Amino acid sequence: MTHDAYHYTAKPPEPGAPVIFAFHGTGADEHQFTGLIAQLRPDAGFVAPRGDVSENGANRFFRRTGEGVYDMDDLAARTARMAGFIGAQKAAHPDTPIFALGYSNGANILASVLFEAPELFDRAVLMHPLIPWTPAPQPGLAGRRILITAGRRDPICPLPMTRALEDWFAAQGAQIELVLQDGGHEVAQAELSAVQVALTER
Repeated sequence: MTHDAYHYTAKPPEPGAPVIFAFHGTGADEHQFTGLIAQLRPDAGFVAPRGDVSENGANRFFRRTGEGVYDMDDLAARTARMAGFIGAQKAAHPDTPIFALGYSNGANILASVLFEAPELFDRAVLMHPLIPWTPAPQPGLAGRRILITAGRRDPICPLPMTRALEDWFAAQGAQIELVLQDGGHEVAQAELSAVQVALTER
């Protein structure tokens, strides 16, 4: 898989800083989080791909048949494609820490790649993920830092499913942290503060 498998925007990191992969939510594009990364971690580089699935004109990273109902065959194919893209981009930055963040649909594709190829990332941030299945065990996640942020009243990503994902990562030995805010599917300031810590803490 080549490094240009997706339309994307990118910036190289300063020496010693990480490259942060950024995955947008449904209907957004590759620019959704570039400004946030520049604000939270200005020395970092980034790679931000645009989802290559259109849902009534809205960019997504994989197909679904309904709210919270995923086309699992398509997800598997898109996960392999994304893992190849990330691997090619990572190869262009040897000896550079690789972080990632994703929101909503972007968090879901990031999580799916983590399930299959955790070695691609040193740490990851999943904002409002929805994983409506139990992944297979993945010992490669042991020791990897994972932050999940979510809303207690999120109608799209119910809190019990968020906690189930937290428990699954913990069972794999990941260094998991869950930060909850009292709202819904929007990203709150408390989440952004936690994201900044996750992206900057050594």
